[in-house]
Amino acid sequence: MKKSLFLSGILLYSMILLFCSCENDDSTVSYDKGNNQYTNMWINEQMKKYYYWNEDLPVFTNLSIDPKDYLRKLLNTDDHFSYALNPADAQASPKSIRNAYGFDISFLEYNGQTFGVVLFVLTDSPAERSGLKRGQFIKSINGTPINYQNFENLYLDLASSGSALLELTEYSSATGFSAVKNIAIIRSFTFARPVKHEVILYNNQKAGYIEISHFDAGLAASFLQIFKEFQEQSVSKVIVDLRYNGGGDISSAAALSVILAPNIKTDDLFIKLRGNKNGSLVNQTFKEVLEMNESQVSFESLRSVHPSIQELYVLCGNHTASASEIILNNLKPFMKVISIGEKTKGKDAAGFAIEDNRLADKKGWVLCPVIYKLFNAANEGNYALGINPTVELNEIQEIEIFPLGDVRETLLNQALSGEKNLRQKKHSMVKKLLLNKHCIDADPFLRLHL
Repeated sequence: MKKSLFLSGILLYSMILLFCSCENDDSTVSYDKGNNQYTNMWINEQMKKYYYWNEDLPVFTNLSIDPKDYLRKLLNTDDHFSYALNPADAQASPKSIRNAYGFDISFLEYNGQTFGVVLFVLTDSPAERSGLKRGQFIKSINGTPINYQNFENLYLDLASSGSALLELTEYSSATGFSAVKNIAIIRSFTFARPVKHEVILYNNQKAGYIEISHFDAGLAASFLQIFKEFQEQSVSKVIVDLRYNGGGDISSAAALSVILAPNIKTDDLFIKLRGNKNGSLVNQTFKEVLEMNESQVSFESLRSVHPSIQELYVLCGNHTASASEIILNNLKPFMKVISIGEKTKGKDAAGFAIEDNRLADKKGWVLCPVIYKLFNAANEGNYALGINPTVELNEIQEIEIFPLGDVRETLLNQALSGEKNLRQKKHSMVKKLLLNKHCIDADPFLRLHL
């Protein structure tokens, strides 16, 4: 068995110590190598050792079924993230529109018609290179008009497709809907995920706005330069836009937290990872988590660009997950965090991939079970149902949707106006349609690195 750890530094060392006694045990029952029984017995053994809810595993004796189905039989009802992959199956990996094309969509009804609305477009992505922009409305996908009955299936088909033809229109309050046009997009790579930022002057106040689409390893240097600019511009408010950030590297998230939190020290506790009796409890300070993957930028240099703020505004929604939720939850013991938007995803669990390498001639299954639940320094966690925002606000209130960073954009405008100046919600003809949870899980598992 090979444990593929998405960790480094102190936490990796801690994990090795905690699980050094958890090696594969030879089963007393022999099965043909590579068949379902052989794999499912291995899955059962690993779940007994590592799974957060290992003491509540059901007894399920049918080992002949597909390993994915077998794993589902073992999962706790509170577990929405554990999964298993067969590397030999090219279709097994989680798929999403974001990963395939570099954008994502939601659905809404307006004047009796169903649209897909483009929520975000990643920089240097296939979607951007094809001319896609936030706020555009999709009328049909591959020639099929979108309606209330088929929007979920069309979403899933788009996520797994190699190319697509989108029929688009745009809307402005001045001119109404534009003429329809077609855009062809081809599945490819997104080469850059830069952090976007600007200093916004609003009501004679300077605000530092930063949009982070993903917490990639190595972002600490970018954060250092951005907040140095914010500091030089004397911003009195910081707004972090995480509404489309599904997570990423925990060291990158820690780097941002080191900058933002007032009056922290190197040995202040940043995160607690609570496992089963085999895994125990792992406590990590800001500095320890930072140095896992961001060792090129020191704790002290990040602290030197801390803006003069005592509260933080975070824009969030149902795409906000894992490392982004850690920003919301784990800064709470150190400063006031004002979140604006909708309830977050609820990825309060973490783990690492366990590889079955018993077969010499081919790769075995990869098991990704929930191993830890996440808590902050004040022992606050258990947000599997999502984190409720301080100010609940739907970003799609009107049919005209502004770019991220535009002061007219709903969530940003609210943050600029302040927590106490909540705008009255107008009656809207827009009805937001919700996708089933599985439709928006680009990565259904929070892995360490988070």
